[in-house]
Amino acid sequence: MNPIFKNILAVIAGLIIGSIVNMAIVMVSGSVISPPEGADTTTMEGLKESIHLFQPKHFVLPFLAHALGTLVGAFFAALIASNHKMKLALIVGVFFLIGGIINTFMLPAPIWFVILDLVAAYIPMAWIGGKLAMRNQRVIS
Repeated sequence: MNPIFKNILAVIAGLIIGSIVNMAIVMVSGSVISPPEGADTTTMEGLKESIHLFQPKHFVLPFLAHALGTLVGAFFAALIASNHKMKLALIVGVFFLIGGIINTFMLPAPIWFVILDLVAAYIPMAWIGGKLAMRNQRVIS
């Protein structure tokens, strides 16, 4: 397969797989840590209106969703890529970071969460995912 085409497919696959992981964690988060009493988490408007009721514990799973989605997406992008594995893992991280930045404008989260999320959940996790994939391929070879 053409390496450029394979690398493009690797990034697309990383974005899709990472998004699935992210959404799966977000979907189960309400059953792991119950939302505050009276909070409507089913719509973006409901979340905006009730975000002031959220305690730090309510931000653990959204952070994990962002971090693990990026990690897994970057891992698979680097695993599938034919070359430039770390660059492609970081590209996946940048896409997820852009999504995180957009989310901060759409949903008014506490500043401590925004900083933690944007600094720790995307680029560092993409780098770790790329490293893990590269190490995994050396072990298999």
